[in-house]
Amino acid sequence: MTDLAQPTPSSSRRVTASLKRETPETKAPRLKSGTWLTATAVAVAGLLALPVLGVFASLFQRSDGAWQHLAETVLPDFIVNTLYLTVLVGGGVLLVGVATAWLVTMCRFPGRRLFEWALILPLAFPAYVIAYAYTDFLQHPGPVQTLLRELTGWGPRDYWFPQIRSIEGAGLMFTLVLYPYVYLLARTAFLNQSVCALEVSRTLGRSAWSSFRHVAMPLARPAIVTGTALALMETLADFGTVAHFGVPTFTTGIYRAWFSMGDRIAAAQLAASLLGFVVLLLFLERWQRGRARYFQTGRKYQELPGYRLVGWRAAAALTVCGLPLALGFLLPLVILVEMHFSGGHDLFGPRYLKLVFNSFTLAGVAAVLAVGLALSMAYAARLSPGLVTRSANRMASLGYAVPGSIIAVGVLIPLAGFDNALDAWMRATFGLSTGLLLTGSIAGLVFAYLVRFMAVALNTVESSLAKVTPAMDDAARTLGASSGSALRRVHMPLLRGGLLTAGLIVFVDVMKELPATLIMRPFNFDTLAVQAYRLASDERLTEAATPSLAIVAVGLLPVILLSREIMKSRPGYRG
Repeated sequence: MTDLAQPTPSSSRRVTASLKRETPETKAPRLKSGTWLTATAVAVAGLLALPVLGVFASLFQRSDGAWQHLAETVLPDFIVNTLYLTVLVGGGVLLVGVATAWLVTMCRFPGRRLFEWALILPLAFPAYVIAYAYTDFLQHPGPVQTLLRELTGWGPRDYWFPQIRSIEGAGLMFTLVLYPYVYLLARTAFLNQSVCALEVSRTLGRSAWSSFRHVAMPLARPAIVTGTALALMETLADFGTVAHFGVPTFTTGIYRAWFSMGDRIAAAQLAASLLGFVVLLLFLERWQRGRARYFQTGRKYQELPGYRLVGWRAAAALTVCGLPLALGFLLPLVILVEMHFSGGHDLFGPRYLKLVFNSFTLAGVAAVLAVGLALSMAYAARLSPGLVTRSANRMASLGYAVPGSIIAVGVLIPLAGFDNALDAWMRATFGLSTGLLLTGSIAGLVFAYLVRFMAVALNTVESSLAKVTPAMDDAARTLGASSGSALRRVHMPLLRGGLLTAGLIVFVDVMKELPATLIMRPFNFDTLAVQAYRLASDERLTEAATPSLAIVAVGLLPVILLSREIMKSRPGYRG
């Protein structure tokens, strides 16, 4: 993610002049070391890592027998379905993401400029929302099968139609909304590759396809593997899609063990098993990368070659790029709009205004806190670089690789323990009952969001802060600024774009988050995501279109901003 604010000579002069006005002394004290920031970063990292450690600790506890029952009955299905789903989604996002990224980057055909940014749009759709749209569109009473029966005169039992509510259907839904992860990273990698390597390949007699397969693909492999890993982690984290399609996976098992069986230990042990899948996935990604590093050694960046496609080749490129966009964004959007106007709810009624207020409040609070904590942690690593701050920042980033259902279980266990201990102490000491202060509260839910999405804010802020030259810190130190003053007057104005970007991404991610919200929300406190899930669970798909559209509308803003920054990532770009 590129930040939107870049340090310029004029901004450097303004910052220096401001600091001179503040501290006119000729010889000023040195900039503070930032020890308190380091301590804060370590404390925040430990707190954010607590839910994951709590899940691992559940492996050594005994449940009420539910775990043994699950292991003997449904656990094999959980394992098989999870593995099969990761294979389907991994192959799908790899094929679609790499193919579209190469075509829009290296080829010239009608509509390429449109596809450059439009292919990112499916990222605005949560997987469970697109699942609701296609279920209504393709189910037996839906418009597709109804039209088929009217045209052929067939009865309900006279034909076979693919079942959308299946594990293959779930794999298709995930592929349609998650391929942009691979597309974004692969396209960025292709944009930053040296044209010289491709030209040498062509000079040696290789065709365009052979150059792509033997030169471009190996150079972009780390980015492609990372994008695929991100898509697979989102697949493992999903609850709404697999629950709606009736596919038994670890996330559905965690929810049922907690709410249907009432066994938090069994839920935590299922969460630990799913966490093992995530750890294995991360290990494979790191192992595949190994010690390989891919650097651009040349300083001259030339215009990309741009293989011009005509005739059937241009038509094939249009089909390859247009089909994912049509199936992953345009068609679901049309379906949801039609469903909303045919039988949806009034988005501006009292009920939905409350849902919108709840969703925006949670997302706004989580975004502000995440950006503030990320800024303090990234700045601590800049002031005191070393093993302690690096390890703390990496610990705080673990949550993004952990499904929301696992985080919810991991948060509820220590919060419930604290509430029970406090209630017992208050009863014994004062004869009063405190009840559940944190469990099932807004504070607990926001904490779960911070654990889940801190990595998004931290990585964005770190990348933005890394682009601020250390000369700024040296100037502030020479002019006698404290660490807080330098952060406030020097770094934050230069980081404005990066901070806004980080906050916007966290905001949208919280709006779409379903598993953690569903498990940890307070009583009688619903959000747009929960409302969409509950209506879809009751087979009220037409009514579920209203909150689903609201979620998609919020998600479009960061996607559009992101698409505008992609081309700027190539060195030598001229807008």
